[in-house]
Amino acid sequence: MNSVNRRFFTEFKDLPLPLYMESIGYNPDQEAVGRSEGYNCYHWLQTVRGRGEFSMGGAKYILEKGAGILLLPGESHSYYPLEDNWGTFYMTFGGAQTGAMLGTLGLPVSSYYGWDEGSELAGFVPSLLERIARERDLSGLGISVEVYRFLTLLKKDGRVNRMPSLSNSVRRLAPVLEFLDRHYADSGIGLDDMALRADITPRHLNTLFKQAFGMTAYAYLILLRLRKAKEMMTLHPRMTVKEVSGLVGFRDASHFVATFRKQEGVTPEQFRTLH
Repeated sequence: MNSVNRRFFTEFKDLPLPLYMESIGYNPDQEAVGRSEGYNCYHWLQTVRGRGEFSMGGAKYILEKGAGILLLPGESHSYYPLEDNWGTFYMTFGGAQTGAMLGTLGLPVSSYYGWDEGSELAGFVPSLLERIARERDLSGLGISVEVYRFLTLLKKDGRVNRMPSLSNSVRRLAPVLEFLDRHYADSGIGLDDMALRADITPRHLNTLFKQAFGMTAYAYLILLRLRKAKEMMTLHPRMTVKEVSGLVGFRDASHFVATFRKQEGVTPEQFRTLH
């Protein structure tokens, strides 16, 4: 690890970008910091070496390798090294759509994040810093895209309060997802059948589905059936709605039509006309 303190600032606060990076840097010997009024941008701090203690909202967190903190603008906080040569990477960012994007992605701000070993998240900020130092391309739009990539990685690989990451939950659900993709047309599939494929309890299965997709396992199955129905209706225009409903696992056409309309805002026939 390079022992030189590196820091770059950008000049995009006045550009109409949905996301912009304000600064990015590496501190090989992180000093103590106290900000009672917080920072004016969203602030990401991660440990690359050693350990530090981070305080916010009346709670304290040990920030060691494989962990980071994402802070809201204006969030009172402080941090200091617990041992010599606490090495950190950081990135500060903002933009008119930052809050909306974080909300859409379901990313809790002013939260402690961890990640599994080998995650791309661990090396994202270091790699971006190296690229900026090498290319010196601070054009704005490219870096705005990189901030968005960082947020999606945080959604995929980040573990909030030591909970499993989205990617970890999806991996654990792989046998269930494969089973549903093969047998979605079976109207008799129940929660117990799905849980059996993952060798877990139905309650735990629903917990994993909510972590991964924000919905229960059965709700996922319904959406899968509707997606398959849309594919069938566009590929086979002569197929009746009743035939489609049976082929995707609905016991009767009326239930299929009502569910389709509630989810899509149009009836199956209206969808077929549109497409």
